[in-house]
Amino acid sequence: MSTQTAAKTTNTNSKVKMIAQIGMLGAIAVVLMLFEVPLPFAPSFYEIDFSEVPVLLGCFVMGPVAGVAIEFIKILLNFVINGTVTAGVGELANFILGVSFVVPAGMIYRKNHTRKGAIIGMLVGTVLMTFAGCFLNAYVLLPAYGKAFGMPIEALVSMGTAVNANITSLFTFIAFAVAPFNILKGVLDSIIVFLIYKKVRPIFSM
Repeated sequence: MSTQTAAKTTNTNSKVKMIAQIGMLGAIAVVLMLFEVPLPFAPSFYEIDFSEVPVLLGCFVMGPVAGVAIEFIKILLNFVINGTVTAGVGELANFILGVSFVVPAGMIYRKNHTRKGAIIGMLVGTVLMTFAGCFLNAYVLLPAYGKAFGMPIEALVSMGTAVNANITSLFTFIAFAVAPFNILKGVLDSIIVFLIYKKVRPIFSM
């Protein structure tokens, strides 16, 4: 076998391996989406899951493009399995939020391939996801949920007031429910990835 042929074979095998790993991580992410934990400071429709953990792992191992692909597979499979109550708006918003978290983290880690780079990347990703989450909830998600369930925004705010007395308007809903939710999600996912990355990294090299 010539050197050129061997190189092509190796390249093809690497691509197939990457596709398989992206699919595997996407499937794991979908399973993790099924295990949601309610939060004491937010209405019941805000439940945290750890589906971004495999997405972020894939982003660190294979790069930001792979992270976007894993996020897309996660959202698509969840849409097929569980359907939607927001005509796809919620799923699109979740995709945007996931990408806003993992892509900046992956890009920073790729340029600064150190523990410090990973931490900075995850912090930046958490901040960007929080800002994106606040904007999308205020102007897209909450109006979409209200329309889907035939409820005015005021009714959704009231659901927030029932569990958190600080929530009295759309602004305070975003400040005391949405923002903490995204910060907590980003921090928890980051801590898990930080703790397990070195242990699972060798699996992707097999």
